[in-house]
Amino acid sequence: MNKQQEAGQSEKQEEEVTGLVCLEADLQDGQMREVAVDDQKVLLVRIQGQYSAVGSRCSHYSAPLIKGALVGDRVRCPFHGACFNVRTGDIEEYPGLDSIPSYKVKVEDGKVYVTINKKSLTLTKRVKEMFAIQPGTKHTVLLIGGGPASLVCAETLRQNCYPGHIVIVTKDSLPPIDKPKLSKAMNLESSSILLRSGDFYQQYAIEMWMGKEVVSVHPPDKVVKMSDGTSKRYDQLLIATGFSGFRARPLSCPGSDLKGMLEEKNVKFFMNDRVTEIRGENGKVKNVVLSSGAVLEADVVIAGIGVIPNSDFLAGSKVAVDSGKAVIVDKYMRTNIPDIFSAGDVASFPLSIRGDQQVNIGHWQMSHSHGKVAALNMLKKPTKIESVPFFWSALAGKSIRYTGYGEGYTEILVKGKVEERKFLAFYIKDEEVVAAASLMFDPAVAQVAELMAEGKNITKKQAQSDDLSWLQM
Repeated sequence: MNKQQEAGQSEKQEEEVTGLVCLEADLQDGQMREVAVDDQKVLLVRIQGQYSAVGSRCSHYSAPLIKGALVGDRVRCPFHGACFNVRTGDIEEYPGLDSIPSYKVKVEDGKVYVTINKKSLTLTKRVKEMFAIQPGTKHTVLLIGGGPASLVCAETLRQNCYPGHIVIVTKDSLPPIDKPKLSKAMNLESSSILLRSGDFYQQYAIEMWMGKEVVSVHPPDKVVKMSDGTSKRYDQLLIATGFSGFRARPLSCPGSDLKGMLEEKNVKFFMNDRVTEIRGENGKVKNVVLSSGAVLEADVVIAGIGVIPNSDFLAGSKVAVDSGKAVIVDKYMRTNIPDIFSAGDVASFPLSIRGDQQVNIGHWQMSHSHGKVAALNMLKKPTKIESVPFFWSALAGKSIRYTGYGEGYTEILVKGKVEERKFLAFYIKDEEVVAAASLMFDPAVAQVAELMAEGKNITKKQAQSDDLSWLQM
């Protein structure tokens, strides 16, 4: 090595920090451990005798991945189900948009060392490399809808070297936002819920057409028309318009008349009743009238009564929709019309864990996955939608997780105690577990999701067992 090379090597070493994190014998195959390098927490994993190190926090809401489920070469977040490759840090399942950092690992004399670049010591997530638009390219992908399906589709196109124009059309006044946050808090600043900043779209040549509503699609000419009279030609189209309007969907299941923990928080339920009128004065809500005759005083009314897919604008386009107005797609997110795809809440798709049963699932996580799969198939990279539904919510300070697809279940087996607000529930159909829900029982639901993702059947017998070690795989 000459002096110039030695100087370069020395400079590189000065830019890095290396820490001894454990002894080789301390970690067995299939295990992970949270370690520290210069105060930066790192997730250390051993798989088939090989060590890898990635960021310790989920890129979605910063949940600790050490509490998640490790299966093969990926770890699933215990809170919301995002998955990351533990060798590369790349995000493989959603929600969230970003990957996590990956670090260099070496083993010497039975000791494991992790090296981190000093410039990235405080980084907890990273944007996957994206490619720029190629000047002179006329090819255009038009994405209708301003939700995560459109955004992930756009990002996936750029990550996979798409050189053409990308246009997102939305009737919203803001670019894509983190909608789940709207159900957790009020009076949020719009800047605090943006999924990406305005500069991001400009940097990666993703055009945002806001305040524009698509009113028709004409596939023969590959043209969409807007409510303001303008039109736009496309080469490939994504329909990701989500839900609109409201339709009552009453709860009708065993136990719907039981007390939930919300009553303890002074939440009052009016069962077997419905709203007949909302009264107000000077444009403001004053009270709500029920069919039973009861009159409830109210300052705010939140309508959470179910929704219908926003697909009316497709009338006359010959794009197939089902009886519920959801756009019908195949495993590749393709509609019946060439070069038209659909994704997100508006789409009815084949669910792999239910034998490709055609379903419409309005989950935040699933919309992300749809967008990615649609983009890859636009690029002629055949990819099937095989994501496992994962849903979460929070009520009265308690976190609820849900995975699978429980439609048609005939029995629920509960582990733990519901009255103690700590339990795991298995939904059974035809002697198999088709879904699971939990309260304060992490990472059980994440583990069930990974079993389902691996294509493994979970039997009623397993769910009945007091020994749940099978969840660990």
